[in-house]
Amino acid sequence: MIEVEYRFPPSVNAEKQAKIIAIGQTAGSWDERFSHRESQLQSHLGQVLNVITDEQGYDIARVAFPEANVENDLPSLLTMIFGKYSMAGLGKIVGVHLPKNYGQRPKFGISGIRNLLGVGDRPLVMAIFKPALGLSAADHATILKEVAFAGLDIIKDDEILGDLPLAPTLDRLAACRQVLDEVKAQTGRTVLYAVNVTGRADQLLAKARLLVENGANALLFNALSYGFSVLEALAADSAVNVPIFVHPALAGALCASAETGLSYSVVLGTLMAHSGADAVLYPAHYGSLPFDPTEEAKIREILRSQNVFPVPSAGIHPGVVPTVLEDYGNEVILNAGTGIMDHPTGPEAGVKAFFQALEWLREGKVFDVEKLPENELKTALLKWGIYER
Repeated sequence: MIEVEYRFPPSVNAEKQAKIIAIGQTAGSWDERFSHRESQLQSHLGQVLNVITDEQGYDIARVAFPEANVENDLPSLLTMIFGKYSMAGLGKIVGVHLPKNYGQRPKFGISGIRNLLGVGDRPLVMAIFKPALGLSAADHATILKEVAFAGLDIIKDDEILGDLPLAPTLDRLAACRQVLDEVKAQTGRTVLYAVNVTGRADQLLAKARLLVENGANALLFNALSYGFSVLEALAADSAVNVPIFVHPALAGALCASAETGLSYSVVLGTLMAHSGADAVLYPAHYGSLPFDPTEEAKIREILRSQNVFPVPSAGIHPGVVPTVLEDYGNEVILNAGTGIMDHPTGPEAGVKAFFQALEWLREGKVFDVEKLPENELKTALLKWGIYER
C-alpha cells in the first residue's frame, strides 16, 4: 500500500475530506449496475486509516491507496494522491510513504558518486559557475581550471543556464572536458562537471545521451520544470550512465503555502528519492533563502535512506561549515556559488578556504578568527562571518 498524510486546518472537516480523497481519487462511487464488479472495485478504493491532531492544531489524515492503482512512476502517483483534489481548497500533503522499490532507483547515489571521485571520508565540495549568464565557453574553462586544481570535487552549471548562443552546451562541455582531462592527467583526481541538460521532452533524452557521448561525467537537471517523468527516463537510460544532480527550481510554487500543495520534504525528499536522482539540491536553513530546519532535516534523512546525496545549498560559505557538519556529518555535499567564486582573493582561494575549514574541524579546533593563521579561511570568515544558531 501507499500511505499519504494530508494536513487540514481546524476549519476543515478532516475526516470528511479524507474520505472524499480516498474514494474520489481512486475508484469513485458506483451503483447496482456494477454490483457484479463489487469485489474488483472495492480492491481499488482508498482507505482512511486515522486522523490525528498535531501540536499546531492541524488535523493530519492518513489515507492508504492500493499500489495496483498506479504505474510505479511519479506522474501516475501524483495524479492519484492529489490530482484534481489539489484544486479543492485547503489541504496539504505532508507525508508520502512508498514501498522501498517504488519508482526509479539512483544509478550512483552517495556510494557511487564517492566511488567515482575516490573520496570516502569527508564531505564533498562543489562549486557553481558564476556569473550565471554571460560567460563564454572559454570563460567556463578558465574558472574550472582554477577551482579544479585547487582540489574541488564537483562543479555545476547554474540552473538558469541553458543551451544559449553565447556558450552552447556542447561548447561548454568541450572546453571544460579538456580541463577535466588535464586535472586527471596531472593529479590523478576525478572532478565531476554537472552540465545542465535542457530542451523539449522529445529532444531532451537524446541530448543527454549526446552530452555523455561527448564526455559529460555528470548532469544537472531541473526536474520540477521539465517533469518527473523526464527525470525517470534519464535515470532509467543505460546510455546516460553518469550521476544526475537535481535542482529544486520551482519547488516554492508547489510547497511554500502553509495550507495547500505539498511539503518540501515530500517533493524534494520522497519524490526525488523515488525518481532516480543521485543528488538533490535544496535550501539550507542557515543559507540565503528562508527554510524550515525541520523540513530540511526530513529531506536529509529521506534522501539518505534511499542512498541519495543531500546537497544543502543557497548561501553556503566557509563560515557555515561547522553547522553543516554538526547537522550532516560527512555524508553531505557542500555546494557554494558566491561562497567560492566571490572569495576576496579569487575562486581558487574560495575552494582552499572550504578545505581548510574541514581540516580545522577534523583536528577538533574551534572556529575562532583570532586563532586562525593568515590564510584563505580567515579571509573568508572576515568577509562572511561565522554562522551561529
